[in-house]
Amino acid sequence: MKENKTTLKKNNEYEVTIEDIGNDGEGICHIDDMAVFVKDTLIGDVAKIKIIKVNKRYAYGKLIDLITPSDIRIEPPCKVAGPCGGCSIQHMDYQKQLEWKQNKVLNCLQRIGGFQNVAQMMEPIVGMETPFHYRNKAQFPIGFKKDDSPAIGFYAGRTHVIVDYENCLLQAEEINFIVEKLRLFIKEHHLSVYEETTHTGLLRHVLIRISKQTKEIMVCLVLNGTKLTKEQTFIDTFKDIQGMTSLCLNYNTEKTNRILGQTSRTIWGKDYITDYIGETRYQISPLSFYQVNPEQTKKIYEKVLEYADFTKKETVWDLYCGIGTISLFLAKQAEKVFGVEVIPEAIADAKNNAKINGIENVTFFVGKAEEVLPREYKKHGIYADVIVVDPPRKGCDRITLDTMLNMQPKKIVYVSCDPATLARDLKILCEKEYRLEKVCAIDQFCHTVHVETCVLLSHKKPDSYINVKVEFGEEEGQVSLKEISERAEEYKPKERVTYKMIQEYVENKYGFKVHTAYIAEVKRSLGLPMYDAPNAVEELKTSRSHPTPEKVQAIKDALKHFNLL
Repeated sequence: MKENKTTLKKNNEYEVTIEDIGNDGEGICHIDDMAVFVKDTLIGDVAKIKIIKVNKRYAYGKLIDLITPSDIRIEPPCKVAGPCGGCSIQHMDYQKQLEWKQNKVLNCLQRIGGFQNVAQMMEPIVGMETPFHYRNKAQFPIGFKKDDSPAIGFYAGRTHVIVDYENCLLQAEEINFIVEKLRLFIKEHHLSVYEETTHTGLLRHVLIRISKQTKEIMVCLVLNGTKLTKEQTFIDTFKDIQGMTSLCLNYNTEKTNRILGQTSRTIWGKDYITDYIGETRYQISPLSFYQVNPEQTKKIYEKVLEYADFTKKETVWDLYCGIGTISLFLAKQAEKVFGVEVIPEAIADAKNNAKINGIENVTFFVGKAEEVLPREYKKHGIYADVIVVDPPRKGCDRITLDTMLNMQPKKIVYVSCDPATLARDLKILCEKEYRLEKVCAIDQFCHTVHVETCVLLSHKKPDSYINVKVEFGEEEGQVSLKEISERAEEYKPKERVTYKMIQEYVENKYGFKVHTAYIAEVKRSLGLPMYDAPNAVEELKTSRSHPTPEKVQAIKDALKHFNLL
């Protein structure tokens, strides 16, 4: 590879024109064919910059003077928008933010994915009418300012220096109120705060959740220890805030950048707060993953439903399902949904959320998608009409992608928070089996460089046909119609018999209903494959009794009727 030869040196100053924006929101210009990243600049800015760091292939610059501001630049409404790392492009006009994010998705699909005519497939980006105070969750580090007063806020870009704030324009108003109250509480009661260089001090972070629908609030203090000084005083101070539902502690005593530890304890109120997406209700605990922008989340899920275009007959896999937010949203439109998530606590929440919504046509698995999906497909024959995938930023594991290709669902709906890994995965899926049909970007994280994307893939139809002339008859050299009919009947695929069909047969013939768990127990006792509800019989080990002999006989009769016995 040809090595860049550059005259760039640290502390040199240059006049530049900003050409693009990087993944962290910094402007990008070029000097001597070398990319230079400059914080607080926008496309079109003419600026005087100072070089602060030079690497082999790129450099970093600092804005010294804005000579000619870009026409997309505005005065950010937040006083600390510059130093704060919470929202990196608040100084860009919001409509221009949307245009830039739309182009970001398009460019990734073209450059990384190698797709053609992407613009024709893309729908207009879905923005917000009021892109402020949309966040329902805050995770703030706690520290002290130079004057020893408590600091609660975001880290400054590329540092662990806390930028204190008065009114974050991304957070719900109630969250800002609670943060200010917590500052006063820490100062009044002289509570110690965490110092990461020495691993000392008690208060590390505060996690605040609020439901925009129910107005319920949760406050969770993350401790470098197992006991909160002034715990009862803390409860008395915060429990009477309107909407307060849960006060809890989380313990994280490790030397790590991870915010939450594995253990939480509720010290007042409930273990969760309740929220709704559409008509579906969710219980959210401190460790639950839940989208931070409920207004836009609803639009994402509605787009998933639109792309899936269910007829209430589909079997659906929801990979990386979290607490079941998408799974339960889909279950009302599909025949059967299977959700997969690696975090056991999230699956426990998902099962509980299914229960409180009265949704019975969903089954959840704990494990990695790349392990659960091939196992259930190969061992139990659980297939998919539609696969919905919403992976973390790193995208899908290759084994997961290969299993999806082997299962050959009619449609794949891919929801992504990173256009680059999305494009990489789509390239693999579309090389042979799938076709990119529709793309829609959704602005889930206004005033940041992040964007959600919803994509529809459909299984390719044959590219060509071969016409063969065949003469039918019973004479020599002719193809026997009788033989064709017999062979067709022999190899005719059996109709997939669902639990619902078995239930309807029993009810119509015997006049009583049988639970899916009873059907599962009888099938398992007979050694039959568990296609629809492999885990349903586990419910019988807890509160539900076993089927009566009368119901066992009725289920066996139904299995014989459908040629399963």
